[in-house]
Amino acid sequence: MMLEEQIRSNQQSGFYVIIECMLRVGVLRGGPSSEYDVSLITGGNVLKALEGRYRTKDILVTKDGVWHMDGLEILPERIIGSVDMVFNALHGEYGEDGKVQQVLDSLNIPYTGSGSWASAVAMNKSLAKDYFRRNGIRTPMGITIERNPEMDYSSLAKDVFQKVSPNWFVKPNDGGSSVGTSFCKSRADLEKGLEEAFKYSDSVLVEEYIRGREATCGVIDNFRDKKHYSLLPIEIIKPSDKDFFDYQCKYDGTTQEICPGNFTKKESHIIQDTAVKIHKAFGLRHYSRSDFIVTKKGVYALEVNTLPGLTSESLFPKAMAAVGTSYEHFLDHLISLAIKK
Repeated sequence: MMLEEQIRSNQQSGFYVIIECMLRVGVLRGGPSSEYDVSLITGGNVLKALEGRYRTKDILVTKDGVWHMDGLEILPERIIGSVDMVFNALHGEYGEDGKVQQVLDSLNIPYTGSGSWASAVAMNKSLAKDYFRRNGIRTPMGITIERNPEMDYSSLAKDVFQKVSPNWFVKPNDGGSSVGTSFCKSRADLEKGLEEAFKYSDSVLVEEYIRGREATCGVIDNFRDKKHYSLLPIEIIKPSDKDFFDYQCKYDGTTQEICPGNFTKKESHIIQDTAVKIHKAFGLRHYSRSDFIVTKKGVYALEVNTLPGLTSESLFPKAMAAVGTSYEHFLDHLISLAIKK
């Protein structure tokens, strides 16, 4: 019996332990990005949840990009023969931008999450905004600025001020978890925000601020008899002393995350439908989570996450719990999707 058939048989019976423990799952975590610590936590949670039901391997990528397995340095190609598939728990650069996906594709190792091309497009905020527009999805106006050797932040801030009205969000074009993101209300703020964002990327997105309520919505493939199943929208209410849902808010437990959010039935349907539309338009697979601003004029898409965080403070597990899906069952489902490919 093939591995995917074994998994399907177990899922139908609701019994996972005996056969699925034969599957060798490498959990890939760490990585050379500013989200290294978050990835360690996501990967640690996944390893703990899979314990006893799979034969797991902890595959750590250091901040300088060196792979390790069982505590020993190893070349990526040497993991062949040690794992049947890889659970990708990386975040940010290398893990979500298509690079590690290219490595795993070259080794012909199945892995969770989207493929290399879709990951690269979704990770690039400017390209993602172009995709939103092409597919009729509302998104805030933004301009992209590339690094150059003679860059002057004061002049850049002046130029942006003339093109986009305040207030602004300034973001590294290829970052995640709001690392390096600033909310700017003045030219002086804008100058500082540009300088901060360029610490994390050679390309920066300056986006118009749209006042509204923050929402996020996850999508899972081939779940509950739906090809693309949308989870319930989460409403994100930041602390009153914060300008936006920043890195600290995401992981310190101070933000209210209400699921299902207090949206009207119409707003909820639009959020869910748009999350699925984004998932399909980008060619994403297995799971994703899209972020939105909900206003009286409509719902605006901000970005899409191809490897949503799976820590205890992360949004995706909370949305799964709201529809009665356990963390362990969700991981089993992702692994089955990866193996089927």
